Amino acid sequence: MDQWQKKWQRNKQSTSIGFEINHSALPSDSNAYSRDYNYPSFNYGLRLSLNDVTMHRDPDPAWGYAEEVDYDSRLGNIVTAYTTFTRPLLRTKHWTLDYLLGSGIGYGKHKYSPGNNIDNELTGSRFLIYFVAGAHATYRVTRDWGLTAGLEFFHHSNGALNRPNKGANVITPVVGIRYMPYYEETLRRPHTTAQKDTEQPRVGHWFSKITIGTGGKTLNEDWQLTQFNTPPDSARYRTSRFHFYTAYSLQADILYRYARRWASGIGADLFYGTYANHVKQLDQAAGIDLPHSPWSFGLAAKHHAYYNRLYLNMAVGVYLYRHMGQNAKEIEKPYYERIGVNYAFPKLGNLSIGFNVKAHLTKADLTEIVVSYPISH
Repeated sequence: MDQWQKKWQRNKQSTSIGFEINHSALPSDSNAYSRDYNYPSFNYGLRLSLNDVTMHRDPDPAWGYAEEVDYDSRLGNIVTAYTTFTRPLLRTKHWTLDYLLGSGIGYGKHKYSPGNNIDNELTGSRFLIYFVAGAHATYRVTRDWGLTAGLEFFHHSNGALNRPNKGANVITPVVGIRYMPYYEETLRRPHTTAQKDTEQPRVGHWFSKITIGTGGKTLNEDWQLTQFNTPPDSARYRTSRFHFYTAYSLQADILYRYARRWASGIGADLFYGTYANHVKQLDQAAGIDLPHSPWSFGLAAKHHAYYNRLYLNMAVGVYLYRHMGQNAKEIEKPYYERIGVNYAFPKLGNLSIGFNVKAHLTKADLTEIVVSYPISH
């Protein structure tokens, strides 16, 4: 919770139960990427989150025109379909230590609604973007069965595709039972393996990459206006309908492929937001005189983590040019983050398609679909 959410948060308990089917890479049928990641598994699961999370905004001069209602709003239960990548860091006869990263799509019936859920600022849409990260220890009690315990962080939000968009963040201990019929083979790690390395990358070289993206967002400026600066007798008072604005991006990167699974480098990021003029009009109406431009430019450190044709791309950047008005000055940082997943097509020169979420201090700024093309040197 941020400092504002804490003001009206009531209950905050969440309990979840899940079921996963896991597909593990084995030494006998896997490739070099699998060996690099210590024979990881892809997990496909369903998670039901039972949320006893309620919110109630008390009268407060800081809330402007927002009025108290006579009920508690709630987050409601969320069901999520997801995929995770689990990598063992240590595997012994009885113990396994691993970490996981994953993403998926959630559905929650009780989104923000002016009619009956007006103080739920966590989720503004029924369909939600899901992200999970965690670490576990598993103790093998029989040949094929183990007991698992660990710690996970998971997040549901709209990816700025709708408002509100604070997001529901959960940090939780986890316990589970794991069926592991593959364990003996991964533990033995035969020296002779069936190889599937026909698409091996060239390691130890620099390459450049061009990426174009298109996506969009709804504006926090519109949310703030309708929540706190619009009188109750207006049709837009605390509305749930917000205009969707298109955004575009161009990335030019130079990276060094220093390992089969990793490449790192630096890139220049150019952004164009079609919403800049609307933000300018809102600022002018509020008597704020600031420069506004639809263009933003930044430099970013970039990293790729590869597994066969999939790769995770991560970036942390600093704006060198950005004029997006008063709200951006207040809530954005001078830096930004990007994270996404791409799939490459070797027959198309390793052209890849994926999606990114761009954020400021982990709060989503926009969601985009991207197409990338690498140029070898």
